[in-house]
Amino acid sequence: MAVRTDTPQPVQEWLVCEIRRLREERRAVILAHNYQVPEVQDLADFVGDSLGLAQAAARTDADVIVMCGVHFMAETAAILCPDKTVLLPDLEAGCSLAATVDAEQLRAWKREHPQGVVVAYVNTTAEVKAESDVCCTSTNAVRVVESIPEDREILFVPDSFLGSYVARVTGRRLHLWMGECHVHAGFTPEDVSRLVQAYPEAELLVHPECGCVTSCMYFLATGDLPAERTHILSTEGMVRRVRNSDAQTFLVATETGILHRMRKEAPGKQFVPVREDAVCQYMKRITVEKLYRSLRDGVHEVRVDPEVAARARRAIERMLSVS
Repeated sequence: MAVRTDTPQPVQEWLVCEIRRLREERRAVILAHNYQVPEVQDLADFVGDSLGLAQAAARTDADVIVMCGVHFMAETAAILCPDKTVLLPDLEAGCSLAATVDAEQLRAWKREHPQGVVVAYVNTTAEVKAESDVCCTSTNAVRVVESIPEDREILFVPDSFLGSYVARVTGRRLHLWMGECHVHAGFTPEDVSRLVQAYPEAELLVHPECGCVTSCMYFLATGDLPAERTHILSTEGMVRRVRNSDAQTFLVATETGILHRMRKEAPGKQFVPVREDAVCQYMKRITVEKLYRSLRDGVHEVRVDPEVAARARRAIERMLSVS
């Protein structure tokens, strides 16, 4: 598959009209993640991060949810909305981070820490969520961990970079699963240092999943990064920052799909990707043509075993209550 950039591609007008017609006819809502290709984002009813998508799914009165994201996001919507049809336009839209742990591995880890509270990043399968006590996203991970009594042992799964960030912010000791997102793991301190020097007046926005986040926190503590211009944020936090900040240039350390939304919400400002090759091929599997076919033919429906869904729902709802 060719690498997609964040530049919008032309879409045939008839296709756009058909998607809009089918959305009304099927009583559907289209939800898109911030990393989707620009033309899919532009057709969505809601664009946001994992937490925002879960909240949007939970509150919609639509009969059909078309999840333009990856598989675990469609599963989360199906868990929260068992009475609705949840469609994923491409079943191959997986997640390298979610693939780093399965339910049996988590059960074995829990046996080693029988008193531990399992905090599962939402980038996990339904089966892993079902084995967890509470879910979190990068937006609310700190709040979720802070909500757990200090005398409780915490098992954080599966993203080790996000877990390390949360441990530093909260001062809590976390047992970390050594998982990572293949895109975010590629960011290095050298990438950041090079662009900070090239754009000395820019704000630096770093996603807490990034491989450079621990180094960034160290450089902040030593003064090697400007504290007033460096922000470790979820994608939704990044969007809010670029919208509200007086800065005119931003260095963005996350998947490049977010740049399209930033440019729409903060026109006139400059956004420089810390890595231009930070592209998730799983996210980019969803296209306008696949979105159209999903609405037209009702493919591909994502279902979760009711018993698994019931257990996973408790962990997700605890996350939402903290949010």
